[in-house]
Amino acid sequence: MSLTRLDSKSFEEKIYDNGEKCLVIFSRKTCHVCKEVVPVLEELAPNYEGEFGFYYVDVEDNKDLYQSFSLKGVPQILFFNDGEYFGKFAGEVEEEQIQEKISEILG
Repeated sequence: MSLTRLDSKSFEEKIYDNGEKCLVIFSRKTCHVCKEVVPVLEELAPNYEGEFGFYYVDVEDNKDLYQSFSLKGVPQILFFNDGEYFGKFAGEVEEEQIQEKISEILG
């Protein structure tokens, strides 16, 4: 997997301390929809290297982090900008939708 994995500590650093512009997919290894969405993100990530981060949180390994956002189901893609929550996508999502949201954040 080419997306950087986050746990509670690294999530805190990347999102809140560094204020990184990024997305975080909350996923599960056994989720069929996740297995379709994650490769789309992996394909997009190199296009934004250095300006927008792509991260992965395994909800089974990081239940506390998942629950802290009151998320229901997976996959959930959360967007952040300067430490602020900037919206999300749930379930299946098109590549174009993700690119539009990233463009909105990058301004």
